[in-house]
Amino acid sequence: MALPIPTKPTRTHSYNVHCTLLGTTYTLYTCPANCKAEVTMLMLNNVLGNISLTVLWDDVSTTNKVHIVGGKNMGAGEYILFTGATLVLDAGDSLTINIPGTGSCQLDGLCTVTETFKPIG
Repeated sequence: MALPIPTKPTRTHSYNVHCTLLGTTYTLYTCPANCKAEVTMLMLNNVLGNISLTVLWDDVSTTNKVHIVGGKNMGAGEYILFTGATLVLDAGDSLTINIPGTGSCQLDGLCTVTETFKPIG
Protein backbone atom coordinates (compact mmCIF):
# COMPACT_ATOMS: atom_id res chain seq x y z
CA MET A 1 0.00 0.00 0.00
CA ALA A 2 1.40 3.39 -1.01
CA LEU A 3 1.47 6.14 1.55
CA PRO A 4 -0.10 9.42 0.53
CA ILE A 5 2.36 12.17 -0.31
CA PRO A 6 1.79 15.12 2.00
CA THR A 7 1.08 18.36 0.17
CA LYS A 8 1.87 21.87 1.25
CA PRO A 9 -1.10 24.18 1.72
CA THR A 10 -1.69 26.48 -1.25
CA ARG A 11 -4.15 29.15 -2.27
CA THR A 12 -4.80 30.89 -5.58
CA HIS A 13 -5.86 34.50 -5.38
CA SER A 14 -6.12 37.52 -7.68
CA TYR A 15 -4.75 40.87 -6.55
CA ASN A 16 -5.32 44.34 -7.98
CA VAL A 17 -4.17 47.91 -7.65
CA HIS A 18 -5.81 51.06 -8.99
CA CYS A 19 -3.15 53.62 -10.02
CA THR A 20 -4.46 57.20 -10.10
CA LEU A 21 -1.46 59.52 -9.58
CA LEU A 22 1.46 59.92 -11.95
CA GLY A 23 4.89 59.84 -10.28
CA THR A 24 3.76 57.35 -7.64
CA THR A 25 5.00 53.77 -7.16
CA TYR A 26 2.18 51.30 -6.53
CA THR A 27 2.72 47.82 -5.09
CA LEU A 28 0.62 45.26 -6.93
CA TYR A 29 1.72 42.21 -4.91
CA THR A 30 4.15 41.24 -2.14
CA CYS A 31 4.88 37.58 -1.41
CA PRO A 32 4.08 36.83 2.26
CA ALA A 33 6.54 35.38 4.78
CA ASN A 34 6.99 31.59 4.77
CA CYS A 35 5.66 31.41 1.24
CA LYS A 36 6.66 30.92 -2.38
CA ALA A 37 4.39 32.44 -5.01
CA GLU A 38 3.83 31.62 -8.68
CA VAL A 39 2.51 34.55 -10.72
CA THR A 40 0.61 33.05 -13.66
CA MET A 41 -1.17 36.15 -14.98
CA LEU A 42 -0.33 39.84 -15.08
CA MET A 43 -2.61 42.41 -16.72
CA LEU A 44 -2.18 46.17 -17.04
CA ASN A 45 -5.17 48.12 -18.34
CA ASN A 46 -4.84 51.82 -19.18
CA VAL A 47 -8.26 53.45 -18.89
CA LEU A 48 -7.44 57.14 -19.28
CA GLY A 49 -4.90 59.20 -21.26
CA ASN A 50 -1.50 58.39 -22.69
CA ILE A 51 1.09 57.07 -20.24
CA SER A 52 4.50 55.43 -20.05
CA LEU A 53 4.84 52.77 -17.38
CA THR A 54 7.37 50.51 -15.72
CA VAL A 55 6.67 47.24 -13.90
CA LEU A 56 9.44 45.90 -11.65
CA TRP A 57 10.07 42.65 -9.82
CA ASP A 58 11.89 43.55 -6.60
CA ASP A 59 13.95 40.41 -5.89
CA VAL A 60 14.95 40.84 -2.23
CA SER A 61 17.38 37.89 -2.23
CA THR A 62 19.63 39.62 -4.77
CA THR A 63 18.51 43.25 -4.18
CA ASN A 64 17.86 43.43 -7.95
CA LYS A 65 14.96 45.32 -9.45
CA VAL A 66 14.14 43.44 -12.66
CA HIS A 67 12.17 45.22 -15.39
CA ILE A 68 9.15 43.19 -16.50
CA VAL A 69 7.90 46.19 -18.47
CA GLY A 70 10.19 49.16 -19.04
CA GLY A 71 9.03 52.49 -20.45
CA LYS A 72 6.06 51.06 -22.33
CA ASN A 73 3.86 53.74 -23.91
CA MET A 74 0.14 53.02 -23.65
CA GLY A 75 -2.84 54.93 -24.99
CA ALA A 76 -6.29 55.00 -23.43
CA GLY A 77 -8.03 51.64 -23.82
CA GLU A 78 -4.80 49.68 -24.36
CA TYR A 79 -3.78 46.76 -22.18
CA ILE A 80 -0.90 44.34 -21.68
CA LEU A 81 -1.61 40.72 -20.75
CA PHE A 82 1.06 38.23 -19.69
CA THR A 83 -0.03 34.57 -19.57
CA GLY A 84 1.58 31.25 -20.46
CA ALA A 85 4.66 31.76 -18.27
CA THR A 86 5.27 31.59 -14.53
CA LEU A 87 7.29 34.01 -12.42
CA VAL A 88 8.31 32.51 -9.06
CA LEU A 89 8.60 34.93 -6.14
CA ASP A 90 10.11 34.26 -2.72
CA ALA A 91 9.00 35.76 0.59
CA GLY A 92 9.34 39.54 0.51
CA ASP A 93 9.60 39.81 -3.29
CA SER A 94 7.17 42.28 -4.84
CA LEU A 95 5.74 43.55 -8.11
CA THR A 96 5.50 47.33 -8.43
CA ILE A 97 4.08 49.71 -11.04
CA ASN A 98 5.39 53.22 -11.68
CA ILE A 99 3.98 55.79 -14.10
CA PRO A 100 6.31 58.82 -14.24
CA GLY A 101 5.06 62.39 -14.54
CA THR A 102 2.69 64.64 -12.66
CA GLY A 103 -1.09 64.75 -12.61
CA SER A 104 -3.66 61.99 -12.70
CA CYS A 105 -4.10 58.74 -14.58
CA GLN A 106 -6.20 55.61 -14.41
CA LEU A 107 -4.32 52.34 -14.77
CA ASP A 108 -5.50 49.06 -13.28
CA GLY A 109 -2.98 46.32 -12.49
CA LEU A 110 -4.11 42.74 -11.87
CA CYS A 111 -2.26 39.51 -11.17
CA THR A 112 -3.19 35.93 -10.30
CA VAL A 113 -0.89 34.17 -7.86
CA THR A 114 -0.70 30.68 -6.39
CA GLU A 115 0.92 30.84 -2.97
CA THR A 116 2.53 27.73 -1.46
CA PHE A 117 3.13 27.98 2.25
CA LYS A 118 6.34 26.53 3.70
CA PRO A 119 6.16 24.80 7.07
CA ILE A 120 7.74 26.73 9.94
CA GLY A 121 10.41 24.96 11.96
